[in-house]
Amino acid sequence: MVTYNFNRESRLLTPDHFQAVFSKPLRFGSSHITILITPNLDQRNRLGLAIAKKRVKLAVQRNRIKRQIRESFRLNQHNLPHIDIVVMVKSGTDKLDNSEINRQLEKIWRKVIQRHKR
Repeated sequence: MVTYNFNRESRLLTPDHFQAVFSKPLRFGSSHITILITPNLDQRNRLGLAIAKKRVKLAVQRNRIKRQIRESFRLNQHNLPHIDIVVMVKSGTDKLDNSEINRQLEKIWRKVIQRHKR
């Protein structure tokens, strides 16, 4: 059965987890979103968000973008290979509406799945 939950186990929590992804990442991206991935040995996907205040000034906008990313990950995680993911955004992402953010994320998820055909 496919579960669509996003709980503590679905997140990168410690600096070590993030460092593991930043050390040897595969990079996927769109015009406003960059995703770094590394394979993990657990039987689950984990998501980390690195939304810099330098790129998105307002906390309201940062939180909106994070919500969109988490929701997109939650709905697509069962299609993805077992990977750790760190999502970063570029300047100007706060100008995009939610549907455009989702479109860009969907495109990136498709690229990741294509690259890692099981």
